[in-house]
Amino acid sequence: MSGNMARLVVIVPAAGHSRRMGQPKLLLPLGDRPVIARLVEAFDHPSVLDVLVVVRPDDTVLAEAAAAAGAVVVRAPEPPPDMKASVGWGIDEMRKRWGAGEIDGWMLVPADHPVLDADLVGRVAEAWSVNRPPVLVPTHDGRRGHPTVFGVELASEVASIPDDSGLNWLVARCGEAVEEVELDRPEVLLDLDTPEQYEALRRRMDEQEG
Repeated sequence: MSGNMARLVVIVPAAGHSRRMGQPKLLLPLGDRPVIARLVEAFDHPSVLDVLVVVRPDDTVLAEAAAAAGAVVVRAPEPPPDMKASVGWGIDEMRKRWGAGEIDGWMLVPADHPVLDADLVGRVAEAWSVNRPPVLVPTHDGRRGHPTVFGVELASEVASIPDDSGLNWLVARCGEAVEEVELDRPEVLLDLDTPEQYEALRRRMDEQEG
């Protein structure tokens, strides 16, 4: 690992209920493996030390699938009410596993971003490594997407986010210190919420891998 390469821990909040999909979307097959496996495998990059997947305490099937893909499974002690709470449990686990000075930042990606890959992750990590801003957000056509990188110093700020706000509050609070990196990869914007989105993505994967 080069001296300037970031040491990042990935936090994947995966405790939702897939209500719009109507079934557990992270277990849906894309090509030859489930969505969660594709996502975890995308972080197979030298800058990534750990991938922490936060699941509900009763979601054994997803926990097993995430572990099989190589992730560290974080079982929240109670069902997280929102993404912010899931991220908080992930940060708690990150602090247990990595001490001060052992990591540089954490990378946040919602679990329903199934078409990221190691090249894209590497480009984001490398862009953050240049100036190491408090927040770096990838964009495509000027729209912000994921994965977002936060400096490790912001981990302690998640608990102070107001009850009616999410992680965007923390990004907004950093103001002009937030950096963006424009990528020619629409994948940073693609999430998976509805059956129609899943069918379109499944057909695309079949064409690419068939």
